[in-house]
Amino acid sequence: MYEQISHAILNDTLRQLSTSKQDKQWQFFYTRLGANFYAIYSLFHHLYGHRPDFKPQLAHLVAVLAERYGQRSAALKAQDLAREQDHAWFMHQKWVGMALYCDGFAGTLSHMQTKLAYLQELGVNMVHIMPICDCPETNNDGGYAVRDYKKIDPRYGSEQDLDQLIHLMQQREMLLALDVVVNHTSDEHAWAIKAKQGDATYQDYYYMFDDRTLPDIYESTMPEVFPEQAPGSFTFNAETQKWVMTVFNHYQWDLNYSNPAVLIEILDVILFWANKGVDILRLDAVAFLWKKMGSSCQNEREAHLILQLLKDCCQVVAPSVLFIAEAIVSPTEIIKYFGEDAVNAKECEIAYNATLMALLWDAVATKQTQLLYKGIEGLPEKLDRATWLNYVRCHDDIGLGFSDESIIAAGFDPVSHRRFLVDYYTGHYEDSNAKGFAFGVNKKTGDARISGALASLAGLETALAKQDASAIDDAIATISLLHNFTMAFGGMPLLYYGDAVGTLNDDAYLIDSSKMNDNRWVHRPTLDWAQMDKRQQKGTVEQRIFSAIKQLIAVRKEISAFADLNNRALIALDNPHVIAFSREVATGMHARVLVIANFDVQAHCIPTQAFQQKGWLTQPMVTDLCSGQSIPLTPAGIVIPKLTAYWLSI
Repeated sequence: MYEQISHAILNDTLRQLSTSKQDKQWQFFYTRLGANFYAIYSLFHHLYGHRPDFKPQLAHLVAVLAERYGQRSAALKAQDLAREQDHAWFMHQKWVGMALYCDGFAGTLSHMQTKLAYLQELGVNMVHIMPICDCPETNNDGGYAVRDYKKIDPRYGSEQDLDQLIHLMQQREMLLALDVVVNHTSDEHAWAIKAKQGDATYQDYYYMFDDRTLPDIYESTMPEVFPEQAPGSFTFNAETQKWVMTVFNHYQWDLNYSNPAVLIEILDVILFWANKGVDILRLDAVAFLWKKMGSSCQNEREAHLILQLLKDCCQVVAPSVLFIAEAIVSPTEIIKYFGEDAVNAKECEIAYNATLMALLWDAVATKQTQLLYKGIEGLPEKLDRATWLNYVRCHDDIGLGFSDESIIAAGFDPVSHRRFLVDYYTGHYEDSNAKGFAFGVNKKTGDARISGALASLAGLETALAKQDASAIDDAIATISLLHNFTMAFGGMPLLYYGDAVGTLNDDAYLIDSSKMNDNRWVHRPTLDWAQMDKRQQKGTVEQRIFSAIKQLIAVRKEISAFADLNNRALIALDNPHVIAFSREVATGMHARVLVIANFDVQAHCIPTQAFQQKGWLTQPMVTDLCSGQSIPLTPAGIVIPKLTAYWLSI
């Protein structure tokens, strides 16, 4: 019955479109629409079928799909076909990403064009440029308070600058990722302005209430995202005399996805950027898309249905475009943002592996790998056509989001262990060289997260200040070890701008009144390209870090086992400081690789009997693929130097 209704509505819609869209260029649109329409109809009906405007809204959605398909270039349509035929193209080990702020990295989009050679020198071929849409001068949350979804902020350049950058990146076979902020807009967005003016249509784009009755009910179960600088989840708007839901900051108004017009508007934004030639769209704050009283208003079932609907619609118009789920939630929740399909991702093909990032920093602080092992062991298996973004640092803070169960299994008390980690990385632990800052301190619960540049958290800033050569060596080794792990783990490694030369904390944000109360800006630097050029001066800290990471990237791209095919197997070791896993594929260069990583500040000898039972490490010498060096095997085992990871061909 459901399917019959959906086909009847589809036929009515196609009759309206077909009079002007009958040529061969439209055959793929009709084929994809027909293949996906039952899912589109079912999801749309589940979310909005109770509304009297259900049918006209559904017709509007299909009209948007047709309009955007008609605007899609022939080159992008050809790319769609090619990527459909190689549907797992993005899971190849050749892809290595970098996330950056346009202004911090290069100044403008025009100057970004001149920095592509640097990215290629390093080996980066996927670039995530943080938000560049028009936003207010202040109260912009680093670009995540969008004022106009379809306009480039003049501070970064023009639409033509972006078009030229995309063209040059395509010539260099580089992918571009951009943000679509799906959860909220700036309170200066045109929709918000109309809502402030009393337009009921646009007030329904947001959550607006006449008094505190319903906001109080919502807040009774909603955790605070920014308890220090933006407590609560609602803000009183004097112009309308209404309370507006503002989960993040008071100037970021949450969109109301119970209104289908909002979903269609955001779908149109997604397809707009897809038609610009953007390869990957990072959907920001997807865990918050659906608000429900009596819940945390995170990870609701409807949020997943919205993402499935957006993905199905994008498959009709621009099937080569990938989605990244920006959902910094527990492993059992993040895995759901790939989708429910047994094989294919039906929500987002890519998701941030925030848990791995936090686990790696735990291993650096403790010099032990028990929690890292337990945390990886507890990661649910992802879908076949889905992949992780594995990263050491990003623009955001480090949340200590691993589960209490994993912490207990590793032999620690959850509360005191998290307190130790915050103390370690904020300079309140005697044996630590880390220089970071507590962020998002919740005085009610004692919870906190951590800000700081990778190099500063790894001890390089302190070591340089003391001119301690041994500590500098350890910091550089730590930086290399962390990147080594993300390169080998399984997924797409994502570097953060400045990290490849050891950029330290940048306190320039303290003189900017719009940033000074948010210490995450300490690790969002404006790069000094004179310092960056030191990567070419032998013996400098910058050169040592850059050359190590460049080598890792180059070797990774040669190792067929590092393609993300759910082919990682943890190996239990009787050593609390060392962790090992294998990566194997059926064929290809270096199809079987053993990764062994030592997070301690002293060397450890690992017995090889367990490996030899599998037929591995049976020769007197093995080769570390990272360095190309031959590693001897002694009767006692294999020695893993301090702060080192080997990639051993087996």
